[in-house]
Amino acid sequence: MRRVLAVRGVVQGVGFRPHVARLAGALDLAGTCRNDTAGVRIEVEGPAAAVAAFERRLRSEAPPLARIDAVAAHDVPPCGASGFAISASADGAGERTLVPPDTAVCADCLAELRDPADRRYRHPFITCTNCGPRLSITVDLPYDRPNTTLAGFAMCAACVAEYADPLDRRYHAQPIGCHDCGPRLWYAEPGGPARPPEPASRAVDGERALQMAVATLAGGGIVAVKGIGGYHLACDASNAAAVTRLRERKHRPDRPLAVLVADLVAAGRVVDLPPGAAAVLDSPQRPIVLLPARPDAPVAEQIAPGLGEHGVLLAYAPVHHLLLADLAAATGRPSVLVLTSGNAAGEPLCHRDEDALERLAGIADGILGHDRPIVVP
Repeated sequence: MRRVLAVRGVVQGVGFRPHVARLAGALDLAGTCRNDTAGVRIEVEGPAAAVAAFERRLRSEAPPLARIDAVAAHDVPPCGASGFAISASADGAGERTLVPPDTAVCADCLAELRDPADRRYRHPFITCTNCGPRLSITVDLPYDRPNTTLAGFAMCAACVAEYADPLDRRYHAQPIGCHDCGPRLWYAEPGGPARPPEPASRAVDGERALQMAVATLAGGGIVAVKGIGGYHLACDASNAAAVTRLRERKHRPDRPLAVLVADLVAAGRVVDLPPGAAAVLDSPQRPIVLLPARPDAPVAEQIAPGLGEHGVLLAYAPVHHLLLADLAAATGRPSVLVLTSGNAAGEPLCHRDEDALERLAGIADGILGHDRPIVVP
């Protein structure tokens, strides 16, 4: 028999087509799957029992970031197909599927980020089908690389091989990249040109850009950091003078500031973790969670003056993990960063590099940006 399934929900950008292809292969089913503007369309052909098992497992074994809202299925005449393939996406008008949110770097990618033997060691944009930017890189649907802000980054041969390998965690991962094919960091200081450095003439990019940002933070400076969805302002949360300067420059005299930490162990040094708090902090969405402050928290009193709580979030972008680790190495103590919106009072969050270089020049001592554009819905 041959069966057509139209799947709706959060099924693009979450590794759903690779899941479909692997499942069909495991059940020895033929057919195709493809993205369209409404979701994912699947055709499977084979014994009725195998097709029924495919439909059951399609839901029960879905990728962690996927959400299946509806499956419309009907039978069509079999055509004697062999093999299963992910087909080119179909454009079109009509129903539009849901674009998944950006999510925190996963444990597998984080392990590779920290592994000197891995080819993505210290790559600030490491990602896979289970994590990373989605909404902030999606220009149009269907969700394919040409419809994202990665369209201008040609994949190197190694990334192409991973992208095409059904057994690889980056099989059909649209934001795939590495040190060779980008994206890349850059660093600029106020007073320079009010535009991001050109790729061919960057004096400070890549690893050197990261180290200059760390040096600024370690010296009590303020750095505007371009993350996944926009710019944030960061400083050493233990440095009272740095926090005070940030408040003065941002015209934010009293409101509490959120702090960024690397993991739950680091969070436990700043706040008490009541039951359930760890799971919320460590969720893929990485929310800011308001928790009771520890009396010995290694942060300046100016973070939340007169309050007994701190707003804490765990690092969600690879560049956050690199900044925190390198700042700890530079200062010889565990690092905690203030992380607040990259804007002056009353202005919107900066997400364009040109805006950050112009509007944050009076607040930040340095700007750590990158060459992947950010899409704001």
